[in-house]
Amino acid sequence: MAKKCKCECPECMPEWLATFGDLMSLLLCFFVLLLSMSTMDAKKIDSAVGSLAGSLGVLPGGTQTKISKDRAKPTPPIKQQGQTTDAVNKISSAVVEFNEISKTGSGPAISLKEGEEGFLIRIPADISFKNGSAIIENEDSILFLKRLALIIKTLPNDVEVQVRGFTDNVPPPRSSIYQDNWELSTARAVSVVKELIKMGINPKRLAAVGYSQYRPIATNATPQGRAKNRRVDIYFFATKKSLQNKTEKSLLDMK
Repeated sequence: MAKKCKCECPECMPEWLATFGDLMSLLLCFFVLLLSMSTMDAKKIDSAVGSLAGSLGVLPGGTQTKISKDRAKPTPPIKQQGQTTDAVNKISSAVVEFNEISKTGSGPAISLKEGEEGFLIRIPADISFKNGSAIIENEDSILFLKRLALIIKTLPNDVEVQVRGFTDNVPPPRSSIYQDNWELSTARAVSVVKELIKMGINPKRLAAVGYSQYRPIATNATPQGRAKNRRVDIYFFATKKSLQNKTEKSLLDMK
């Protein structure tokens, strides 16, 4: 029997190399698939990620997702009132303390009212003045004005103070030195202004106005209503120049 000759063919690749090749092919297909997915709309991805982050409460302040131009608008800043707000709080505390000390009860009491352009302190005339008089004789009222003067000094320089005097429709008594309610209401406003000047308030920031009986806040047909109409209002407001500057600045910011 003839001896079989040995095959001189080259050896095939090892088995592990075939498995490795299959693995590389799978990885290639995987990365090609990722590349095809990366062509998705980037805005949709950003909005989805932003919505998810917002729901988790991790968005920094002022950040908004890029869903639309409307949502990309910046959040308006919070208005800071600063010294004025602090002054209103202090005045409110002073009003409460005065009413407790004077024990006005159901009678007229000092009140604080706020508005869009400023705020005012309403002082019933019967607390500070006698009938037909413009002299402040109540010591508690003088102490209240002293405390008020300290608060006014902390306000910005563009805040002015206007003292307004009012009366009811009953003329001053014959014993009064004032001929009519015009003189009486103006004199009472001037008395308050002079007290504030004595306490160190710049006269340039002060003004006195008398309205007589023609600005009632209650009926003059009852004693209670007439008591409400006899009053002195101390009105705090920003000057027109200050308001004009703020308006111009706002218009410039809008451009």
